[in-house]
Amino acid sequence: MGSESDKEHAQKIISVLNQFGVKHALHVASAHKVPEKVLAIIRKHNTSDEAICYITIAGRSNGLSGVVAANSIHPVIACPPFKSKEDCLLNMHSTLQMPSDTPVLMVLDPANAALAAIRILGLADKKLKTKTNAAIKKMKAKF
Repeated sequence: MGSESDKEHAQKIISVLNQFGVKHALHVASAHKVPEKVLAIIRKHNTSDEAICYITIAGRSNGLSGVVAANSIHPVIACPPFKSKEDCLLNMHSTLQMPSDTPVLMVLDPANAALAAIRILGLADKKLKTKTNAAIKKMKAKF
């Protein structure tokens, strides 16, 4: 998260990750105010053997997603928080206009951002893939 004020948005993501038993960590580090902290987190994860997928939560200029994507070997999903339709448009445009060689995926709905990360992680985790398949079948059974 770029700010403590993003915590409510993050909780929506964490709730879905918990349902699937996905290990996660929550960090507060503004790419503009404490880039050294952001880079230290990324460097640590770049040396890890664990499968990692970042979900970045930052609004306005969304520098966090770009900094993470430009420095990480792992996928980055931006899930910007927004308070209004206008705020949503600002956040979307900021996220979609990343510089070259800065691959950021964007998912607006926090639950869907978590599900996208789960599917990415499921590529290397058969148990997670099985849980995803079961969740899809359960969703389809409702119809």
